[in-house]
Amino acid sequence: MVAPDFGLDGKHILVLGGGQGMGESTSRLLASAGARVAVADLEADRAERIAKEVGGIPILVDVTDDDALVAAIAQTEAELGPLDGLVTIIGMAAWARLTDMTTDIWDLDHRRNLRYFFIAAREVARSLIARDTPGSIVCVTSIDGIRSAAGHASYGAAKAGLVNLVKTMTAEWAGNGIRVNAVAPGAMITPRIPERSADEEREMMTTVPMHRRGTTDDIGKAVLFFLSDLSAYVSGQTLAVDGGFTAVGPIDYTANLPLVDVSGPGGTIGLQ
Repeated sequence: MVAPDFGLDGKHILVLGGGQGMGESTSRLLASAGARVAVADLEADRAERIAKEVGGIPILVDVTDDDALVAAIAQTEAELGPLDGLVTIIGMAAWARLTDMTTDIWDLDHRRNLRYFFIAAREVARSLIARDTPGSIVCVTSIDGIRSAAGHASYGAAKAGLVNLVKTMTAEWAGNGIRVNAVAPGAMITPRIPERSADEEREMMTTVPMHRRGTTDDIGKAVLFFLSDLSAYVSGQTLAVDGGFTAVGPIDYTANLPLVDVSGPGGTIGLQ
């Protein structure tokens, strides 16, 4: 079996949120594919640990600070080299019903899920266009951006904004050779939501066709696909990495349907 050529040898990639969880997996996978990685994180020790492991550089940044984010991207290009790609992993949800939600909560979720991606992608795209260089940009959204997000509407709306924004960025930048895509995780095992007992996991995943949660590597592999030459003709897309959850929804409508013979005399029994 021939190993895939990802086309990432020597490419410079910035991973915002690369110090743990999905970002950590992404940083490792990109480095294993030959990329040089800048690991950006809010916590210096996380950024330094993973950067040392993958042979990259650490970048300390608070992505909710617009000026600091722009400066961090400039720092990355000065220290690592001109960027060929960008990954944005950072995101978090505030929980509140709409009737209890304040404008501060709403704005916070948009700053840490949607606004910073716009700023980071804009800066990287400006650099790529100025150098007449193709590139790839990937953001991590959520399945809550492509379905309802009851109890955390501000997060869902921000993640839905990412789904739309990658399409608009594709419309504006594809002619410059810049591809933009999104990965939408479902239920994942992360440092923030660790694995539970086998029985608890099975009970929790009854509505997921694959009956398990995904891993951070599952997300990292999807990001790797979008950044690599394996997706050279793909842009403006959102890939749900959710064990099939959004394919079927939370309710199995066939569970209580009777078995009906649909094949005629002597045939097999199936659902109609």
